[in-house]
Amino acid sequence: MATNHLANETSPYLLQHKDNPVHWRPWNAAALEEARKSGKPILLSVGYAACHWCHVMAHESFEDESVAEVINAHFIPIKVDREERPDIDQIYMNALHALGQQGGWPLTMFLTPDAEPFWGGTYFPKESRWGRPGFIDVLNQIARIHEKEPKKVSSNASALMEILQKTSASEPSPHTLSPSLFAKASQRLLSVMDPLNGGTQGAPKFPQAPLLELLWRAGAHGVDPHFHEAVLTTLERVCNGGIYDHLGGGFARYAVDETWLVPHFEKMLYDNAQLVSLLCEAFVDTGNDLFRFRIEETIDWLAREMRIEGGAFCASLDADSEGEEGRFYIWQAEEIEEILGAADFQIFAQAYDVTPEGNWEGKVILNRLGRRSFQDSELEERLTEMRAKLLKARSDRIRPGLDDKVLADWNGLMIAALARASQVFARTDWLELAKGAFRFITESMMQNGRFGHSWREGRLTLPGQAGDYANMVKAALALYRVTGEEPYLAVSRDWEEIFARHYWDRDSGGYFLTADDADDLIVRPRNAIDEATPNANGVMACNLQELWHLTGDPVYRDRCDAILTTFTAQVLQNAFSGASLLSAFDVRIHARQLVLISGDGGDDPFADLMRRVESYNLTVLRLAPEAPALPAGHPAAGKTAQAPGKPTAYLCEGETCSLPFTDRESLLEALRKPRRAPHLSA
Repeated sequence: MATNHLANETSPYLLQHKDNPVHWRPWNAAALEEARKSGKPILLSVGYAACHWCHVMAHESFEDESVAEVINAHFIPIKVDREERPDIDQIYMNALHALGQQGGWPLTMFLTPDAEPFWGGTYFPKESRWGRPGFIDVLNQIARIHEKEPKKVSSNASALMEILQKTSASEPSPHTLSPSLFAKASQRLLSVMDPLNGGTQGAPKFPQAPLLELLWRAGAHGVDPHFHEAVLTTLERVCNGGIYDHLGGGFARYAVDETWLVPHFEKMLYDNAQLVSLLCEAFVDTGNDLFRFRIEETIDWLAREMRIEGGAFCASLDADSEGEEGRFYIWQAEEIEEILGAADFQIFAQAYDVTPEGNWEGKVILNRLGRRSFQDSELEERLTEMRAKLLKARSDRIRPGLDDKVLADWNGLMIAALARASQVFARTDWLELAKGAFRFITESMMQNGRFGHSWREGRLTLPGQAGDYANMVKAALALYRVTGEEPYLAVSRDWEEIFARHYWDRDSGGYFLTADDADDLIVRPRNAIDEATPNANGVMACNLQELWHLTGDPVYRDRCDAILTTFTAQVLQNAFSGASLLSAFDVRIHARQLVLISGDGGDDPFADLMRRVESYNLTVLRLAPEAPALPAGHPAAGKTAQAPGKPTAYLCEGETCSLPFTDRESLLEALRKPRRAPHLSA
């Protein structure tokens, strides 16, 4: 029988804790009111279902009767799934950073009865070790201070609240974003990249997709080849390393070492979405089959293991199974030899770094870091057959836990990635996957025209967060770009209007993370800082640019400019954490628009052109020959004259448009030319 208040929740993470002896409550009005009435401090514990160290702390402390006794006596304990409530996570993670501590999960924060933070940390072992105080000692000390030294608590809480209020407001900056800032930030980022292994230097290594996208955009200006080289090196190592699941497909969250060999084995939907998107652009640029195979295998994994009935995608796969991190994915050499036989084992072992002594703690993590190039096609076919045998054998193991909640923002990222992949590889089945997820979100995760954030078992968490709107607008625009179907453009405009109505800061510009009718937070977060996913303000600034180029409505351009202006100070303070906003700035000053006017019947020579050129910064506007003239304020105004009877194209950048193109290869050559960027230098 459940001993706390989590049994009726739908979050898999909260349900993992429903039988703890700790009297956990979900974050809601009743729990907050109980804290105020009791006068007890709140113990806030934030984590997520696939988090390894969250499991460790749960097993050591939250399942322990002696720890629970102390918690229940002195605190109102509240559990939060950070994926279900990213707003709560962001507020209290900012408080932890303000205390000078490094962030991470589990997040363990101590709050006043009014939910104001006054101290915290991340993982605490039950007993003191590794320089960390024991959790029971921490609990007793915090309880004592709260009771005996209330002035110290109130002083800490007041100082932290002042900082939190400031981080939610933007102070005017005397500086503005400029092409030179984009260049300096790109060069600085390039200087910290690992030239041998890719990624930023040192360990652990995260794919950090927003940073890689920023570097790729800098490389697209054609001035310094090292930008693209840094991204390609990273992608090649990630695709060959142990961070990639060579049997089942899909990328793990990060690698704990500097060579990408040893993953933290959880698989997150958002990482895979962003990597598929990057790999598509890398493949278009290089034609490297490694990228194509990883895209295909990852989407196969997605369709096979991460899709719920109805078409949406699950949030994550756990790192642990049978109480051990990575147990599902690792091997012993003799296991592999028994499955493959001696002859095939020798071939497979050479290709995938399999040795009797193992490559990690006596075990084998499959990888191809020692053989980055593909072998001859016959050998690769044999290796494919061997992987299939091992995958079948692995399927009999106890699987890691699946967090099957549906998050609108993460699904939006994956829908956009699938749409682009379907375009690059002419895969209508992938497009159907994207459309299916899109239908699910619009049919099951909207109420009264507004997004919810999280859905599971028919229950929707409302209201949605900024990322839900930004990433679903991105998804709608991606589907419009690929299909040309007007309803996708129309719904993106509807959502943008609702987003602005409930989330736009009318005083300073930019979007708040939470809606104007969210009422259970101590502050209303607003920033442009990227986390594992790109910030909603950066994503939306790109969306607004595309909407302006597609519709000519200046309100979209003006909102984009307001976002870029509002968050200049944050980007100047830390350009790396504002990579998505810098990418949006690159779109603003180097956007290209391709205007396509269909001919009088027959095949369109430009029909599949987008699969052969980079999609960043390029908006495609399709017009029929009989379409009315574009209004004077439209970026493509005046560029709608058709060559007699022929499909015609214009390519515009900034205030300059080309002469009409009627020849496919000439247009392709123009599209592949580097974007103008005199501010970047080799």
